[in-house]
Amino acid sequence: MPPPGVSLNIMDARHKRDGYGSISHPSLLFSQDYQQLKEFCVTRRVKFIDDMFPPDRKSIGRGILSPSDLAQVEWLRPAVSKISQNPSFVVRGLSRFDFGQGVLGNCWFLASIGALTFQDHILRQVAPLEQGFGENYCGLFHFRFWRFGKWVDVVIDDKLPTINGRLIFIQSRNQNEFWPALLEKAYAKVCGSYTDMNAGTPAEAMVDFTGGVHMCIKLSDPPPDLWELMSRAARYGALLGCSTPQGETSSFTLSSNGLVQGHAYTVTGVIEMLSGGRPVKMVRLWNPWGKGEWNGDWMSASEAEHDREKCLSVANDGEFWMSLEDFCRFYIDLDMCGLNPNFLDEDSSFHWRTSMVEGRWVAGTTAGGCMNYKDSFWTNPQFRVKVCSESTKGKGEKNILVSLMQKHDKRNRHLVQNHHIGFSIFEGEPPSMGKFTASFFSSQAPVAQTKMFMNAREVEEFLSLKPGEYLIVPSTFHPNESASFLLTILCRTESHSSYQTLIDRKSRTDEKQML
Repeated sequence: MPPPGVSLNIMDARHKRDGYGSISHPSLLFSQDYQQLKEFCVTRRVKFIDDMFPPDRKSIGRGILSPSDLAQVEWLRPAVSKISQNPSFVVRGLSRFDFGQGVLGNCWFLASIGALTFQDHILRQVAPLEQGFGENYCGLFHFRFWRFGKWVDVVIDDKLPTINGRLIFIQSRNQNEFWPALLEKAYAKVCGSYTDMNAGTPAEAMVDFTGGVHMCIKLSDPPPDLWELMSRAARYGALLGCSTPQGETSSFTLSSNGLVQGHAYTVTGVIEMLSGGRPVKMVRLWNPWGKGEWNGDWMSASEAEHDREKCLSVANDGEFWMSLEDFCRFYIDLDMCGLNPNFLDEDSSFHWRTSMVEGRWVAGTTAGGCMNYKDSFWTNPQFRVKVCSESTKGKGEKNILVSLMQKHDKRNRHLVQNHHIGFSIFEGEPPSMGKFTASFFSSQAPVAQTKMFMNAREVEEFLSLKPGEYLIVPSTFHPNESASFLLTILCRTESHSSYQTLIDRKSRTDEKQML
């Protein structure tokens, strides 16, 4: 085994596409093979029951239902119960209007599904549409999610939790359509239970749906090209989600303007129209509740009647329009996630290359903390990146996206304690001994770094770096915090990344004594 902290996997992301853990050859959650299980069940004429996510209280989890409600829960199969007269996996296509949120606080997940319905090719990867309740039905379904660098196939049975014959969690508009409820159940299995899906951000699910490139924009300080970036993301089929700020309480509170505090929404459209003879940038949003809409000003004096009708919300389906200015005023985060980095820059004369590196911080050896801890910062894992001249098309143009995602080994999502993580980037030639030491960091300031350390699953920065050799140092804020991580580097045209050879414990000790 490699020593602690050594990168276990360094590869160009293209090399993994057709290998184990790719979308075409996903790994198997709990080693459950969908094809083998289906063949067994069909041959034996039995209905599948998932022992790894059984239809019982443990799979629902604690705290989401009262003891009296838990006592009434009945797990029913759509095809052999009164839940539905004629169950189907999909009825007349897939749409954000197919479902609404149930009693579970997973609006972040549903907002991401809403965005997913606009990208049929991605949705079909996540939710294979050849499955259903017809021939060879055996109560077995499967879904695919990207989890920390690899695609995972997730098997479930179709027993769904109900009370008095009604689904408890995600609600389908058509009582015969079950892809939303089954997709939710599969993700609940990944998280550990339904309760483990409580609270989150759209970015988490959108990345798990795509395995793609994620960028988060703080709308309190948006970039000057926000509109161009949003428009480009929409054109390239990226998933877009956003969140409102938390209210005074942790519960979802309806504001006087119709927006829900501490709630996730889907961005479903961006267009520019005329109002008072001037162009107005408009954003369309959707509430996963399937109802409840913005009631503020949107376009009070449009000169174009057809534009006015286009933005006029008639049905109370949770979807509405608002101006870009109001969007930035009343929402705090915008998450964009695309299958590839094309939405970052549509210049066809450049392409993006992705490198992905797995590593680990180990307390006492490679968990040195942030730069505040001068004596230990240098012990963090170090990665070299070479930015080529061909990757820069102009001064100040952003040409590299760095993403740091921490991985966890907990079965249940609510038990995960995210560390505050970030990274610093330094310019410099590789040292002869293979690893930059404390003396280098004491004399060099980073040329770029995360704006702040955040206790989030992922942090990222979109940067402009001139041609040269760079060192990326990912770290937790405090030293001696152990965790695995995934470092992804996207660089325009070319990027060469390599892991700096770790020096042994004795050498590290000597270096500290010298300083």
